[in-house]
Amino acid sequence: MLGPEGAPVYSMATLRILASMPSRTIGRSRGAIISQYYSRTVKLRRRAGRPQLRDMGRSARPSLRLYDLELDSAVLEEEEKRGLLVKELEGLTAAQRDHMLRGMPLSLAEKRCLREESRPPRGKHRAQRHRGLLSCCDQLRDSCVLASHNLGLALLSGLQALMPWHYALKRIGGRFGSSVLSYFLFLKTLLAFNTLLLLPLLAFIVGVQAAFPPAPTGPVPTFTGLELLTGGGYFTHSVMYYGYYSNATLNQPCASPLDGSQCTPEAGSLPYSMPLAYLFTLGAAFFITCITLVYSMSRSFGESYRVGSTSGVHAITVFCSWDYKVTQRWATRLQHDNIRTQLKELLAEWQSRQHRRSACGQLRRVAVLGLVWLLCLGTTLGCTLAVYTFSELMIKSPVSAEREAVLLLLPLVVCLLNLGGPYLFRILAALERHDSPVLEVYVAICRNLILKMVTLGILCYHWLGRRVGTLKDQCWENFVGQELYRLMVMDFIFTLLDTLLGELVWRLFSEKQLKRKGKPEFDIAGNVLELIYGQTLTWLGVLFSPLLPAMQIIKLLLLFYIKKASLMANCQAPRRPWKASHMSTVFISLLCFPSFLGTAVFLCYAVWQVKPSSTCGPFRTLDTMYEAGKVWVRRLEKAGPRVSWLPWIHRYLVEDTFPIYLVSALLLAVIYLNIQVVKGQRKVICLLKEQISNEGEDKIFLINKLQRVYERKERSRAGRTEEAVTPPALLTDGWDAQ
Repeated sequence: MLGPEGAPVYSMATLRILASMPSRTIGRSRGAIISQYYSRTVKLRRRAGRPQLRDMGRSARPSLRLYDLELDSAVLEEEEKRGLLVKELEGLTAAQRDHMLRGMPLSLAEKRCLREESRPPRGKHRAQRHRGLLSCCDQLRDSCVLASHNLGLALLSGLQALMPWHYALKRIGGRFGSSVLSYFLFLKTLLAFNTLLLLPLLAFIVGVQAAFPPAPTGPVPTFTGLELLTGGGYFTHSVMYYGYYSNATLNQPCASPLDGSQCTPEAGSLPYSMPLAYLFTLGAAFFITCITLVYSMSRSFGESYRVGSTSGVHAITVFCSWDYKVTQRWATRLQHDNIRTQLKELLAEWQSRQHRRSACGQLRRVAVLGLVWLLCLGTTLGCTLAVYTFSELMIKSPVSAEREAVLLLLPLVVCLLNLGGPYLFRILAALERHDSPVLEVYVAICRNLILKMVTLGILCYHWLGRRVGTLKDQCWENFVGQELYRLMVMDFIFTLLDTLLGELVWRLFSEKQLKRKGKPEFDIAGNVLELIYGQTLTWLGVLFSPLLPAMQIIKLLLLFYIKKASLMANCQAPRRPWKASHMSTVFISLLCFPSFLGTAVFLCYAVWQVKPSSTCGPFRTLDTMYEAGKVWVRRLEKAGPRVSWLPWIHRYLVEDTFPIYLVSALLLAVIYLNIQVVKGQRKVICLLKEQISNEGEDKIFLINKLQRVYERKERSRAGRTEEAVTPPALLTDGWDAQ
């Protein structure tokens, strides 16, 4: 039998059986739950006089054999169990009864009815209390339990309030979707990375040098305010840059001025070598950052690619997303927006899979993609040549100390190219007309990443390949640190201008002049690449400016509030919503491999190959920065046998390249094994989902079989009833007629 919409129509007995199946009762039937808790109350009261329910099934998944097709006896048996449970609950104390009811996996309405039926009358309750059944100890215990419960809830709410930007991130995700939310989550991740990098630098380098300042080598310039842009002047003679740090064992300032040799500390100095602390602290900080990056990438990869398919997500989102504990109006509206945005993303993802192109459309699209990529690569090549030409021009025309503002020209050119290139890429991307917005974002990220990484590569060659030779008598480390500081400041200024002109002014222009109601969309690819670019500058400059991570933290905090305010006021949700299930993994991967790996190569080359300046810094008397470790080892060898194990560790674990290659191979093996484990989990999940689908088909088959048995039984019963009702005379007449 089929219903009005083509769905099968079952009898009441079949529907009763279907409602009692384990999948409908979350693993338990109501009768089994009542039976189980009746047994618990009997054990709690320790009464042997009542009859035990030995004939009642306690299985968490009751078999269909316990059900009769008529189901009248089952209903009576369930009501009998319920009555026995109410009687047992009446004999418990109020605290025991509430604890028992709270643990029952029944509906709230059923629990409320059981509580009302098992509650003693007021007069009897007062008499029991008068008799001392509820003692002071019980009341004190109940009060302590309630107080501890309320304290735990308060602590949980306090911990949730300590999470940075918790409500702001929920509001962004509910209004603009997971794609825009991924940018702010990535910004929060970068803030954690910079905090982790800054703490050891403050503890072992900046704080120690600030406590034991070196003797000034000349007059300290006054603060004019221009240093906030150029990074020079007053900042040069502070803990901001590499050149300020001494090359001695720190206790007090040197007794005699430097004459080209290593500064000798006074008697009674602390055994704290500043060159060694500078080198090992940076190495340890980068090692911790590397481990954290790999762990974050591995964890993000596992969370993003763990599920093999998205079948059934629509039903889960519709029926299981609402939180019924939410009571406040603003929280209800926020959750409503969040669920609505999730449904839009899921439906858009499903529609993109259904769209297919013809063969001619595919060829046309490939031709357009090739042309656009050639134009984008040509633009990148032109920007690279412009940066290289301008950097060579800056080398040929040296700048005096009075004209420090001219040093802002190279960062200005670089930031202009980094700002104009993505806009040109966006215009060219309009010709491609990607079907998937996810693919469009990935392509934009790839093009912007190529532009920024090539530009940074040219700048690294400009600093270590060209500037080191031209600044022989000067502190070239301070110059590189100032260049990176200027690039960071100019990048922040241009980001603010982009937010002001690209979002606010464009929204006002479109509303006032073009008479359009639509607001601009948030550029995820451009903004994310700006974050990666700024973090790369921080990692490149931490060797030459130890306080650069602090500047990056301030920049990220300001960016969050500025971008959030601009997003809420000037931007709209994506016109084509899409689910950013893998965006966090892609962002962390880009931060790890092109950014962190390139930075590590740059810093390793500076430490192992480039000669430090002979006039400033903790490595002024050495040929390379790495020789500070060798000098320390030679001193330890002369110190005696107590510390002989430290030179052995340095010789066989640091100088020898085999352990480094071994650790790198183990790290790659761990990453590879983690990827393989995740792939295996995806296959297992796909098999389990297929098994669940097959079990659903088995249930339908079983229900149909039960329906046929019931119909056959009904027909046979109707036939017997008809034979019993038919008079014998009619049967005789029938035989006579034959």
